[in-house]
Amino acid sequence: MRFFVVLALSGALVLAGTPSWAFNCPVAIKQAEDLIKKAEAGKVSPDTEPLIDEAKKLVAEAKAHHENAKTKRDHGDSIRKAKTAAAFAEEAITLQNP
Repeated sequence: MRFFVVLALSGALVLAGTPSWAFNCPVAIKQAEDLIKKAEAGKVSPDTEPLIDEAKKLVAEAKAHHENAKTKRDHGDSIRKAKTAAAFAEEAITLQNP
């Protein structure tokens, strides 16, 4: 009996940890776009401008991956690029605030 309880709990943990990338692309892209807007609203310097430009480029690529997605991997690429764009924008925001 104990074996079945352990098996059921481990199965539940595996299912709970499974990402639902296909449905999160627009959310991740929107978050990145919001961070880019926040970075652009701040004081853009020669140090932060390349970060913002890279973030914009990655958001455009994330949108393209999402719109042309045929597999879960395509959605995963979209999410990864959107999250990377968000990281670049966050770094720009951090550099703007002394």
